[in-house]
Amino acid sequence: METLLEQIENGKLWQFPGGIHPPEQKFVSNKTGIGVLPLPEYLVLPLKQHIGANGQLLVNKGENVLKGQVLTRPGTNWSLPIHAPTSGTITDIKPMPSAHPSAMPELSIILTPDGEERWCELTARDSIADLDNKALIDILHHAGIAGMGGAGFPTYVKADSAKQIEFLVVNGVECEPYITADDMLMREHANEIIAGIEVMMTILSPQYTLVGIEDNKPQAIEAMRAAASHNDKILIRAIPTKYPSGGEKQLIKVLTSKEVPSGGIPADVGVLVQNVGTLFAVNEAVYKGKPLIQRVVTVTGNTIHKPQNVWALLGSEIKHLLNSQGFSPVEDQRVIMGGPMMGFTLPTVRIPVVKTTNCILAPDNKELAVAGQEQACIRCSACADACPQTLLPQQLQWFAKGKEHDKLEEYNLFDCIECGACSYVCPSEIPLVQYYRVAKAEIREQKLEKVKAERAKERFEARKVRLEREQEERQNRHKRPARSAPAKDKAKVSEALERVKKKRPEQSAVQAAIERAKAKKVEGDTSALEPDNSAVAAERAKRKEQARKYKEEKSQSTSEAPKDAVAAAIARAKAKKAAKAAEKSNNSTELKDPKKAAVAAAIARAKAKKEANNVENTQPQIDEVADDNTAKPDDPRKAAVAAAIARAKAKKAAKAAEETQPPADELVENKDAESEDPRKAAVAAAIARAKAKKAAKAAEETQPPTDELVENKDAEPQDPRKAAVAAAIARAKAK
Repeated sequence: METLLEQIENGKLWQFPGGIHPPEQKFVSNKTGIGVLPLPEYLVLPLKQHIGANGQLLVNKGENVLKGQVLTRPGTNWSLPIHAPTSGTITDIKPMPSAHPSAMPELSIILTPDGEERWCELTARDSIADLDNKALIDILHHAGIAGMGGAGFPTYVKADSAKQIEFLVVNGVECEPYITADDMLMREHANEIIAGIEVMMTILSPQYTLVGIEDNKPQAIEAMRAAASHNDKILIRAIPTKYPSGGEKQLIKVLTSKEVPSGGIPADVGVLVQNVGTLFAVNEAVYKGKPLIQRVVTVTGNTIHKPQNVWALLGSEIKHLLNSQGFSPVEDQRVIMGGPMMGFTLPTVRIPVVKTTNCILAPDNKELAVAGQEQACIRCSACADACPQTLLPQQLQWFAKGKEHDKLEEYNLFDCIECGACSYVCPSEIPLVQYYRVAKAEIREQKLEKVKAERAKERFEARKVRLEREQEERQNRHKRPARSAPAKDKAKVSEALERVKKKRPEQSAVQAAIERAKAKKVEGDTSALEPDNSAVAAERAKRKEQARKYKEEKSQSTSEAPKDAVAAAIARAKAKKAAKAAEKSNNSTELKDPKKAAVAAAIARAKAKKEANNVENTQPQIDEVADDNTAKPDDPRKAAVAAAIARAKAKKAAKAAEETQPPADELVENKDAESEDPRKAAVAAAIARAKAKKAAKAAEETQPPTDELVENKDAEPQDPRKAAVAAAIARAKAK
């Protein structure tokens, strides 16, 4: 049994499932050679013309550039530079419509040609023997070469494959109807394409290079075989004409019988695929030093008077290509970028040619009918029979309409190559591919949002961990062990501690007990950790004994005082009662007989004096008690307060007696005069009372305030008896 390699060497081919045979219509544009267009009025160069990130601008508005000069610097994430297709001036840098069905604006460089076609300095070479793989890959990278079959994948990324490549497959099938760009390129530039293949073989070192060309291109097959006759590792294979045999996975199946797994890439099965247009650009970059600034584009359709393949500078507007080939638009004219199966209708002809543009189709309504209104699916299974990926297009369409994205991925939506075979055979005219494209875009957007959310979550968690760590460090900062100090510093610290200990007074018993407990703890004596409280207990007992003695002395000194105080209070009450009775009798007899009233008043005054004398006799006893209390050294404040209270009560009694009695002395002495004129007697009594009040006030001003006796704790306890004597003298003067 032959091995796979032997079968490939013998020219065996395999078949892929599904596929259709639409009208080719290639004869319209392949009758004449590749033409050259005149310079356009201006060029619009989008910064992104490939799969990957934009480059960084290297030019500014108003600068003059040369043909082939780099305009952007490649960055990361599969970034490629773009170059000036001709010499001229950068007139503007602004967003312009992109080569997309939506024509969304993209940042673009607007270059106005000067017509001189002055090239920048190029590095040409005749051989690559002195270049290693890295140098060759760098040349491809800086030349800005991307896949020109429609995907736009950066070529240098494919060339730098980490996996072993067994077969290099060259795609010259060009199965899309109307398109003949690769056909004419192989016819006219087969040698350059073979040279580009050999460069890739030098980088990848495959066992064989398999060039697949549909059998409807006999001239291209002959030209390629002639160019590759010197290299027996390059095998030219004519494959059956069937759409979409130009698909990457389908071509690998036909030439090698290998199947790329779902969600995988050709490198997973040891295969790498390149387009013939890409390999021509590789030859131009490596041997001539030219970057990718132009490509072959098919301009065809019934509204084109001169359908032909042309060399179009990147950035040329579609309108320029159509007008150059005699475009005559009709009513409801459509212009399609790409073929009728996988291309898309342009919203405007002011869109530029980019690296992936291979065809401009301008059909009339008879040539390419407009799709009718979508009908309900009749479940004919024609779409499933035509699918080259063995998918279920009708089931996928249901899930896409219901936005069941999980189901779409479960049914391998991303294995769809969007060839349009299902839509082509659908009798209900359901635009199946449009549903798939929208669903793919939504899923990619959701995944992108999910990735962003995950990254944001990771950043948040990392920040949270960092803040917690910083907080913990701040809390534990004081717990860190002190750094070891030098010996000199330690000596200084110990000397300072000794000096402090010498100056410090003797510690109290409590402090000494605490120190002993600490010492025991340091020594590790866990059995005697409780402090010695004997000294504290002795001090507490001493204070209790002093309090007990003080209480006994106080009770003995004050045992007799209440009796004396009660007697004094009784005497004062009697004096007040007598004074009130005298006043009442005086008031009752004053109007009847002034003489009798005077006598009664004199009697009342005599009684009041007698009672006052009794009060004065009892007052010294109270003063003596107060003096005895104040003489106690234990509590001088209480003694002073008691003396002040006693003096105040005596003053109050004396004052009441004085207010109730009339000036009896004058009445007794001048009895006859008063009996003759009672008015004069009243005036004299009032004068006497005023004099008595003045004398009492003067006595109060000269008497030391009792507040000072209470507050001045240091002066009163020195001799409380003197204070009591002074108070008694003051009272006598007042009386």
